[in-house]
Amino acid sequence: MYDAYLLPVLYAFLAFPLAAAVFTFPFLVYQYRKYGYINMVRAITLYALLLYLMNAYFLVILPFPASPHNLPLAHGDLQLVPFQFVSDFLKETSVSLHDPKTYMHIFKERAFLQVLFNILLTVPFGMFLRYYFRQGWWSALIWSFLLSLSFETIQLTGIFGIYDHAYRIFDVDDLICNTFGGMVGLLIASWISERLPDAQQMDRQLDRSQRRVTYTRRGIAFIIDMMAWMLLSAILMGMQVPLVFWLSSGLYFILLPYITRGRTLGKWMVRIHLVLTEQPERRIPVMALLVRYGLLYWGFFGLNRLLNTPFVISMPARLEAILYLSILFVMNAGFFIHLITRFFKKGSLLFYEQISHTSHQITWPDQPGSSRESSEEHPSDHQAGSTEDTGDTALSPAVHDRHNLKADDITSRS
Repeated sequence: MYDAYLLPVLYAFLAFPLAAAVFTFPFLVYQYRKYGYINMVRAITLYALLLYLMNAYFLVILPFPASPHNLPLAHGDLQLVPFQFVSDFLKETSVSLHDPKTYMHIFKERAFLQVLFNILLTVPFGMFLRYYFRQGWWSALIWSFLLSLSFETIQLTGIFGIYDHAYRIFDVDDLICNTFGGMVGLLIASWISERLPDAQQMDRQLDRSQRRVTYTRRGIAFIIDMMAWMLLSAILMGMQVPLVFWLSSGLYFILLPYITRGRTLGKWMVRIHLVLTEQPERRIPVMALLVRYGLLYWGFFGLNRLLNTPFVISMPARLEAILYLSILFVMNAGFFIHLITRFFKKGSLLFYEQISHTSHQITWPDQPGSSRESSEEHPSDHQAGSTEDTGDTALSPAVHDRHNLKADDITSRS
């Protein structure tokens, strides 16, 4: 019987790296956009929630029927009698109240283990609801019920029609036990949350404007900008505009940041903007942008494009091809080595940043020169310490001191 639980858990752990990889990009964008940095407590909690949900759903849907054309369940696919598990337990149990030697048999009996499993299945969910999402009793009750309802619906519909018939029973007792388990988790988390780091408390203590802009953050902005740039290029190409590469890169990476005070779509998404390294409070001039992105997009990427063009049009002569490929290899290998060395060296600038005297800075509401848009999104940040809800009960001064110490330790490492 235990194998029926262990195998889905094993599959969930094996699939977790792939799910985490898919989850990471939107997670990072959201964290940078909403909080201005990656909080390690928040990150670990959300990845743990992802792993938990994968385990929960794998336990519910696995194992699959042998064929999508499965037969109906012999005794029907609905059990709508509340607390039927009590009757099942009394019928099947070998435990006798008058014989203490039989008490341990309860841990081997199907009816008891099934109820225990359904309760334990959602205990972590209730803990996440309380600790991370700060949910109260009624909202946690609703969310726990909805999670359980999703389990039962998947089973009843044969995973939404993938299988011809339900391959497990829709059991109202499962709804009761799962919902109860969520409330147990909420109760546990209410007790332990005061002894764990508070991510919101760390947010209030952190001066985001003093944090450096990491290459990870810049890389996410770059990916978003590449997608936006490709879309602009496709539009210009459809309009049959000449010199699409050069025009689109100039419009997107030079004209747009000048108009928006150093922001592209990608930079705006992760809350960073371009500044002059020596005069960060001054609006970045168009000449600095022309030097910065002229070197990168018209210089490095443009030369790559020009050297690759002969291979697209027609295969060049052998010596000419060797020359082109050699230049491409040396140029790209040199840039890659340059990028890697700067990636592992904190506070270092890439060559086109050094020449143009430009760099990135975090955009945040309480930072001088921040955009009006940022200020409007977080109008109550300065009052967060006095107005933010931290649960049903207020933390004592001693607990706040403990949180402060933990926050200093964790944010210094992240």
